[in-house]
Amino acid sequence: MFEDSMFDKKFILSFFLIWCSGLLFSQTEKENEIESVVIKSVKKYKNKKENPAYAIMQQVWKKKKSNGLLLHKDYKYKTYEKIDFRLDNIDSSFTKKKVFRGLDSIIFKYNDTSEIAGKAVLPLFITESISKTYGKNDPKKERKDLLAIRNSGLKNNQIVAKTIQNMYKDINIYDNTINYLNLGFTSPVSTDGFGVFDYNITDTIEVNAVRSYEIRFTPKNPEALALKGRLYISMDKYNVMKVEMETNKRININFVKNIATDLEFDNPDDSTFIPTRNETTLNLVLNDKDGAKSVIAKRVANYSDYEFDKGIEDSFLNKIYIPEDELVEKDENYWLENRTEKLTEGEQNIYKMYDELENVPKYKRIIKLVEIGNTGYIHFGKWLDFGNIFQTWGYNDIEGLRLRAGARTYFGKNDMWRIQAYTAYGFRDEKWKFGGEAKYMFNKTNRFQIGGGYRQDVLQLGVQLTTDEGIMTRSFASSSVLNSGETTSMSSVKQYNFFTSIEPWKNFQIKLDATTQNIRSADSNLFNIDYYRQGVLRNDLNDTKLTTTLIFRPGIKFSTYGVDRYEMTALATNPSLILKYTKGVGGVFNSDFNYNKLQFYYYQPVILGNWGRLFANVEAGKNFESLPLALQNVLPANQSYGLQRGVFSLMNYYEFVADSYAVLFLEHHFNGKIFSQIPLIKKLKLREVAFFRSGVGSVKQGSVNMNAGNMQLSAPEKPYYEYGFGIENIGFGNFRILRIDFNWRGNYLNHNVTSTPVRKFGIQFGFQMNF
Repeated sequence: MFEDSMFDKKFILSFFLIWCSGLLFSQTEKENEIESVVIKSVKKYKNKKENPAYAIMQQVWKKKKSNGLLLHKDYKYKTYEKIDFRLDNIDSSFTKKKVFRGLDSIIFKYNDTSEIAGKAVLPLFITESISKTYGKNDPKKERKDLLAIRNSGLKNNQIVAKTIQNMYKDINIYDNTINYLNLGFTSPVSTDGFGVFDYNITDTIEVNAVRSYEIRFTPKNPEALALKGRLYISMDKYNVMKVEMETNKRININFVKNIATDLEFDNPDDSTFIPTRNETTLNLVLNDKDGAKSVIAKRVANYSDYEFDKGIEDSFLNKIYIPEDELVEKDENYWLENRTEKLTEGEQNIYKMYDELENVPKYKRIIKLVEIGNTGYIHFGKWLDFGNIFQTWGYNDIEGLRLRAGARTYFGKNDMWRIQAYTAYGFRDEKWKFGGEAKYMFNKTNRFQIGGGYRQDVLQLGVQLTTDEGIMTRSFASSSVLNSGETTSMSSVKQYNFFTSIEPWKNFQIKLDATTQNIRSADSNLFNIDYYRQGVLRNDLNDTKLTTTLIFRPGIKFSTYGVDRYEMTALATNPSLILKYTKGVGGVFNSDFNYNKLQFYYYQPVILGNWGRLFANVEAGKNFESLPLALQNVLPANQSYGLQRGVFSLMNYYEFVADSYAVLFLEHHFNGKIFSQIPLIKKLKLREVAFFRSGVGSVKQGSVNMNAGNMQLSAPEKPYYEYGFGIENIGFGNFRILRIDFNWRGNYLNHNVTSTPVRKFGIQFGFQMNF
């Protein structure tokens, strides 16, 4: 529910497993008069105004907001999309590998020849889809209906298929920044383009019967995250007719050797220039040496059947569209009639190959491993999943080694109900923990659902502010073995939860929770949360509360539509906003306190062109009454040496507790912008990260007086802050997943209120499998 991880692990893992399975088998200056100038050789100009291309680009910039779809009140069009993956650079030694025994007679008879370099390639995967897009410009609204989808190789795993589709984004060449894999590239049509590229007019040619300038652009800094290629600009209207662009050879992107995109536009009338084709090819490698095997991932999108100003109603655009399997899974005749581009022989071979492989046991086992790695669950029989296997092992100072086993019902990706449960055992405290939850969804349109559950577990409550009340949400019961201090501040929690939720509008959820729980110290000798209530000393707390949560996540996409959805956010730059109100109800189920709590959460990733990506997170909250430690707002800390976003790296657990609080987390990834300017260092392909974290708050005297435990209630009335920098993209070849952070604490250097000493400096590290 909340962005608390360093990256979207599931997205990158899905991509990585697919890969591994393949390896296994307006400017305001005075405008110049534009002459018909043709420059054949590449020339660099001292001043951009001397460059004939500058006058042309000024005219293009003028028309940026009066192009294509923006000229019309509303629009609709059809998109045919196909994506295929192929393993490149196949040789005879590769075909003899043991892993292919039993499959080679099928697989290698479908060898193809790469269109990129004429090399032998092995087809791996293909997906096709047809959709219809409807939109309005004022205000901007859009709806995309999936009409048909088809894929081979992973027919029963739409999650992976959708993840692959999400690797690609539609490109608006008129935007200042182009988003590839969530990395910002300056567009060659950007108003900032002359600061990034050298432009040269190289020819005048006809594109779709329109006389056009051919303008070559190359990056000024070959080490920077930049593109090169050619623009074709119409000589009469100054519209972009065609773009051919690719990354330079020294590109610094993890797992990627090359990205190439061809865009084509057409003009159905004198004023409208619209996209008709987008072809993007990714060359994905682990080893950047020549001749190394790679995966060629190619996406083609054809746009057709444009209609304008037909009067599309807001009610239609606001309606949530849910594609049903039986409606989007079409037969071969449908595809023959509706494809706007024929399949190549190699693409046809992919379907043929997988039709033959479907009944081969060894192939089924490979696909099963891909699915397990992607979901974390092992499927048994027709309806049972075992897992999540990635949560099997854990460690903390209370439980010692913690082993966890879980299971869930699973009939299919769009199940309307689900039951899931887990049990865990700590080898130090020698206690069993367990939990379970059941939920049912009544319909897929507004996602109205109800559910309930119970758990009895040891939890770390001091690592998250705006929490989800759900039983099966992340419990933070385990910690890393590598810690900078003790991990004894754990609580033993017995919790019942019942909830209902609904989405009255797309990506806007209303959730109501009723929770009753008992909280006590997991080990009162190490962590004591005793408190006084009406003069009586208490060592446990009963709490009954009603919670209303509003969640708004515009632009978020999902690959499935059942009671549990798989979220595709790896490439998203969409915000998340959460408003949560909690009412503590004293006397109900022996609840000890009446109270009111209000919390706000805002998360926003931003792409800042070739300056990289900024991740911003703001949280604020307030308790309106005095409360004991167990119900307080604890500023989130991370005492491990592992990386974690949205927490304070040099703060100890329960060091700061606040009735009212506000926190800010800023983390900026420069994508090598600075290091690429430094001789020698730029050869290492390292990337730089900068971050700043701050928190401020206050605690009521009534809350302080209530506390009788061994933890001092202290709030950062003067803003606490920490800062630092990190180096990421550490590795070899194109496999660079290590990141190291260097953190400094800015103040409260003698704030020793916990058993763990204050750390003024700290180093953390982690693995980031992102691009």
